[in-house]
Parts: sequence; structure tokens; C-alpha cells
Amino acid sequence: MARTGSGISLRALWLGERMRDIRKRLRIPQQEAADHIQRNNAMLGRYETGQIPFRRNDVIDLLDFYGVANETERNGLLQLCDDIWRKNWWDPHRGDFGQDFVNVPWLESRVDHILTYQHIIVHGLLQTREYAEALIRNDSGDRTPEVQIKRWIDLRVERQRVLRKDNPARLTMVLEEPVLQRPVGSPEVQRAQLQHLVELSELENIDIHVMPTAHGPHAAHHGSFNLYEMPSPYPDVAYTETVGGSLYIEEPTVSHIREVWKDLVEGALTSEKSIALVKRYMEG
Repeated sequence: MARTGSGISLRALWLGERMRDIRKRLRIPQQEAADHIQRNNAMLGRYETGQIPFRRNDVIDLLDFYGVANETERNGLLQLCDDIWRKNWWDPHRGDFGQDFVNVPWLESRVDHILTYQHIIVHGLLQTREYAEALIRNDSGDRTPEVQIKRWIDLRVERQRVLRKDNPARLTMVLEEPVLQRPVGSPEVQRAQLQHLVELSELENIDIHVMPTAHGPHAAHHGSFNLYEMPSPYPDVAYTETVGGSLYIEEPTVSHIREVWKDLVEGALTSEKSIALVKRYMEG
């Protein structure tokens, strides 16, 4: 399943879907469940579609009503509910991130492993501040206020904390060899970005691979994507940006993306050979 970035919280969507699936599995009419929690039918419908986030008390009451006694299942659903309402550093910046992108910082804060393929630029979590600034200024247009541009730059750098916190997220990146050549900013900015990749590769949680141009076509010829391997109770999800907007991709399509990723890793250079290639471009 693929969803456009609608600004609706993925957490609310996932919780709503799981609560609806339990109700339907038990063949309990929506009206009967709504009456139990003293909500109207339309309200429960909005809960179950993620348009309105479930309240914790309503989740507990419905789980009791549905007879869900398994502690692991209950705790997982309640954790998902709590995550919907928990405030994090990015919440005051929803307008800066944009409606299509609003779920990405949360995914990065919870993910176990980010698998990312990049065919045009370095992934945002691995960008230097100067490299990020060059890209953001290129995308912003002449009329964007300077204060907004600086805020976008600060937020991109802020997101990178997930790779250096205690128990950091793992990130494996496959990038196309032309990314190492594509000029972004000045030659000094590009050289510093390549040096940054070399330094990041020394961290245990970051693995960088280069897809050599000589390899030819591969399964990811449609473009860049991120695959987020999530801990329980969250499902794995992929994310991709297009000229028409952003897409969040769930099962069964995630399984296909795993196959695409497998083809990428098999075709890319090893980490050691990749970093050696990065160094050659940096020195050249």
C-alpha cells in the first residue's frame, strides 16, 4: 500500500487500522463499538482511518470490549497510542518540515535500521551543513526569506542527532558513483562532504556503499528511496519523494522494495572499496 503525504500521522493511521482489524475479525459492528465508548459512529470511523488520533482511554475500553487479553498486543497498541500524543523536538516545526515530510523525523527517531538508496545527492542525515545549505538554497527560490532558509538548514542538521545518540539508529546507504562527482556548492563544499562520508564510515552504525557506474542498470532504476526497519509494534515502511509529492509505502509493496535493496547491495562495492573510491574523488 502507498499513501501520499497527507499530513496525517502514520502512527494514527497504523493504530486505527489495527483497532479496526481487531473489530472486524471479531465481527463487531462499528456502531456497537462506538456505543461502548460513548462516541458516535462517525467519530469511531475517523479514529479507525487515522483522521483523528485515538484517545488512550478509548483504546483501553475497546481492547477490554474486544477481549484482547494478550499483554504484548495490548502494550504494543498502547505504546503506539502514546507515541501519537508524545511531543518531540520536531513538533513545533511541522510547518517548516511540510505536510508531506512530517512523519519522517518521527520514523528516524524510532527506527532500528535505515536502508537508503540515493542516485542524485547524499542522504540528508549524512550531509554537512554547507552541502545541505547549497541544496536548500537551490530549492528555495529567490523570494524565500533568509530566516526561513536558515531554519530549514538548522532542522536538517538537527535530524542528524539520531545517528550519534545513545543506542543510535543504524544507516546503510547505497549511492550512485555520479553523486561523488556532482557539484553541490563550491569545490571546497564538495570535498568537505566527501571527507565527511569517510569520517562517518568509521562509525559502527553507518555503512556506506557506492554503486559503480560500470555496473549498469539495476533494480532501483526508478529512483531514490528510504526503507525504515522498525521495532515492534511498528510495521516497516518505505518513503520516497517524487515531483508530485511524497509517498509512504507499506506492505505488501515493502517486500518488493526489500528485493530491490538486495539487488542494490549485491551490485554495489564493498564498504572498503566504496570508501577508497570516495577518497580518490576527494583527492582528485
